[in-house]
Amino acid sequence: MLGGGTAGTMVVNKLRRRLPVSEWEITVVDRDDEQRYQPGYLFLPFGTYSADMVGRKRHTLIPDGVEMVLAEIDRVEAEADTVHLEDGRALPYDYLVIATGTTPRPDQTPGMLGEQWRRSVFDFYTFEGARALAHALPAFDHGRLVVHITEMPIKCPVAPLEFAFLADSWLRKRGVRDRVELVYVTPLSEAFTQPIAAQHLGAMLEERKILVEPDFMIERVDNDRKSIVSFDEREIPFDLLVTIPLNMGADFVARSGLGDELNYVSVDKGTLRSTAHANVFALGDASNIPASKAGSVAHFSVEVFVKNFLQLIDGKPMTGSFDGHANCFVESGHGKGLLIDFNYDTQPLPGRYPLPVVGPLGLLKETRANHLGKLAFRWVYWNVLLPGRPLPLPALMSMAGKVAPVDTPTTAASKE
Repeated sequence: MLGGGTAGTMVVNKLRRRLPVSEWEITVVDRDDEQRYQPGYLFLPFGTYSADMVGRKRHTLIPDGVEMVLAEIDRVEAEADTVHLEDGRALPYDYLVIATGTTPRPDQTPGMLGEQWRRSVFDFYTFEGARALAHALPAFDHGRLVVHITEMPIKCPVAPLEFAFLADSWLRKRGVRDRVELVYVTPLSEAFTQPIAAQHLGAMLEERKILVEPDFMIERVDNDRKSIVSFDEREIPFDLLVTIPLNMGADFVARSGLGDELNYVSVDKGTLRSTAHANVFALGDASNIPASKAGSVAHFSVEVFVKNFLQLIDGKPMTGSFDGHANCFVESGHGKGLLIDFNYDTQPLPGRYPLPVVGPLGLLKETRANHLGKLAFRWVYWNVLLPGRPLPLPALMSMAGKVAPVDTPTTAASKE
């Protein structure tokens, strides 16, 4: 198992219970011993969470009977079934699972790591970035706050919207919202990737007087002028820039010849099996499946993978097929939130979740329950998901409780 993050930890906990220790060795490789609750990074800048609420030692979450190796990965030699580490060690395998996630790469955008980095240009997709922004944000009480997405795909595609909503709420509580111009800059043509959700979320941005700059493909950050510049030479000035840099998979994936141009492993979107090597799988954010790079996708896909893997090693066909199921809480500020639930083929729809009528969570509707659900998920993450305990939610998306608006296509492809 390459990567001991969300997907990797869930898999080894589930498989260690199912695979006899006398017959199976399981090894996890990761660069460090720090496990982070990444959805919590959103809350650090606003003081909702403290730093100690989003981190634990990785080894405390790995089960007995699993070897943990702390090292950087040099490359995978797939033809020889071997992982080479940067310290010179070689780890042979019968089956390999790549779950090394995706990482913000500000170095890929000219000027982003210039003299304004962590001074007036910040990210919150890293622990260090979120903490730096937490120190800088309280001093910001007037000017232009720009929330910017470099390029898709990114981890948790709703998080930039959440930051904009929370910033609006936070500034209003401080009584300085009328002194701050909030701008949301996206490479998309709308606020989100799916039409129905985009309509809802776009209306929320408009209601909060957050200006949207769509179709913005950044070429560089101009540190002298404190602006971001697009390839078509549009220029957006800022006093404080909160940016989501280009997200890329691990560099060793490229060195191993296993990835695309963004270092994501090419897999079958149903089985998560490598399209090039039958004994290699990629889970979570590390794969190129056309689904959100979100913790819920990791969770639901792991459920499918584990059942398939047990069939595979038993000499049987893999019968499970992951459908791209994702659900995400969307913080909207003022103690409320939304919930969206969708998959490869069906876009987010209004309704109730997880049960029809009863809910208790509303889909595409701002409620206090959704906000509380988002906060409660931190406990679920540490105590249920990572230990691989069952969660009473179906891995595949259900249409139960969802309501399709009249005369509106529900397929995710309807945007095209």
